[in-house]
Amino acid sequence: MTIEATAAETRSYNWRRVTRHPSLMEYNRLVVLVAVVNIAVFIAGLQDGRWFSETGFALGAIADMALINLSLGILIRQQRVVNALFWLATRVPTSWPLWIRWGAGKVFHFGGLHSSSTVSGTIWFGFLLYAMVANRIEGAALPSDQTLALSGAMVALMVLLIITAQGGFRARYHNTFEKVHRFVGWTVLGLFWAQTVSITQDTGGVLLETPAFWMLCLITLSIVSPWLTLKRVKVDVVKPSNHAVLAKFNYGDTPFPGSSNAISHTPFGEYHAFANIPSPHEPGYRLAISRAGDWTGEFIENPPSHVWVKGITTSGVARIEVLFKKVVYVGTGSGIGPIVPHLLAGKVPNKVIWSTRNPRKTYGDAFVDEIMSSTEDPVIWDTDAQGKPDLTALTMKAVQESGAEAVIVISNQKLTRKLVHDMESLGIPAYGAIWDS
Repeated sequence: MTIEATAAETRSYNWRRVTRHPSLMEYNRLVVLVAVVNIAVFIAGLQDGRWFSETGFALGAIADMALINLSLGILIRQQRVVNALFWLATRVPTSWPLWIRWGAGKVFHFGGLHSSSTVSGTIWFGFLLYAMVANRIEGAALPSDQTLALSGAMVALMVLLIITAQGGFRARYHNTFEKVHRFVGWTVLGLFWAQTVSITQDTGGVLLETPAFWMLCLITLSIVSPWLTLKRVKVDVVKPSNHAVLAKFNYGDTPFPGSSNAISHTPFGEYHAFANIPSPHEPGYRLAISRAGDWTGEFIENPPSHVWVKGITTSGVARIEVLFKKVVYVGTGSGIGPIVPHLLAGKVPNKVIWSTRNPRKTYGDAFVDEIMSSTEDPVIWDTDAQGKPDLTALTMKAVQESGAEAVIVISNQKLTRKLVHDMESLGIPAYGAIWDS
């Protein structure tokens, strides 16, 4: 805010400072929405007796809610669904009002549906298990002991998944989180199939005629499909410094700007997703990988000749650039990687701010020259020579001078959230990763 700001502008700024706070971001709003809808459905069911039958709890109605929530939670993270959501959001033309495009650009917050629906689904499954036990205590012959045992195991493992997916645990023990999420998740899926078959046998129904069977088929396909594309590919690694490398791939896949691929040293090992850097009129793509932990450190120290690639090319946050007439990109360190393909593609006029340690020494002259030739007057801030920049001030200046409509930030979590908050408090649409996976 400037000294000359009016009282109305100051009030507007203060209001946005609250409403655009990271704790109120769209991701969390979706979490609350799903929770409120589930609570409302539960209360309505208590009022109209939906959860009860003449002989006890109505297990079918409770199971339906558990299945609906769990299905939404799983399917919303499927790579093809993610790409479809981005495709739909970016159909909004730049001629539409800015506030509509601002909202459409928040499409990448869909993870709020994933986290809230899976937690809600687990709670509904817990309620279902309680209802099963209660019915048996009241003298019901069904469900069978087998169904009870399978349901109990499912709920216990789903609770484990939720605990290990919490932000603190996930950040500190990411490898453990990934293994638990994958292998325990597969176990839950297997138990889900077994439970569905067992319940069908208990009720004397026909498996193919149950909604749960077809929904499970869809869920299973969603989970399995990324692994059907698993491939071992050759990688050429250029190492300009001990801090960063450029990994080049050419195995028949040229991804679109604003996308990422996940790679690993082993087929079922630890996967890391990096933004793809395709070059116009050239096959293949590059990844900019900087030292940020044990895995990246080992990759830099001992560059592999081959890696495993899983899944399909998936849309990332910067793909929403096409919603705006001009954007300011802000990147720190290897955060320039997701930005470069947009500079090379040149679909949207832009201004670039890149803050990094000794860029030419770290990333090589060729990479820096490529950036400088792909955008007009980039601000490349050498933190070794110039110290730590005030990115909020630099970004605001870039927006005012360039007339950009939005800001896209690729940096660490703390700086991304601060810069997005600062810009949106000033009424400027801003976007950055939300670390929800």
